Amino acid sequence: MYLSQEKKAEIFAKHGKSANDTGSTEGQIALFTYRIAHLTNHLKANRKDYNTQRSLVKLVGKRRSLLDYLVKTDILRYRAIIAELGLRK
Repeated sequence: MYLSQEKKAEIFAKHGKSANDTGSTEGQIALFTYRIAHLTNHLKANRKDYNTQRSLVKLVGKRRSLLDYLVKTDILRYRAIIAELGLRK
């Protein structure tokens, strides 16, 4: 599997409050970004994989809604996570 428990813990430790803090908005956005990058690479090789394409669109929507929530609640955290992950905006 492409996403092991160690990799998840590493992502949450880097972007969340701790490795066990899986509920933080920043940690979830970072995890979605990692998964989006993986699915994008998969779709480059497998152009007709429509199930993966649908999953990718759903993940992008979830990440967008979390980013919108973060803009409304704390703009400084939003700007920090955008800069950290290298997302556009």
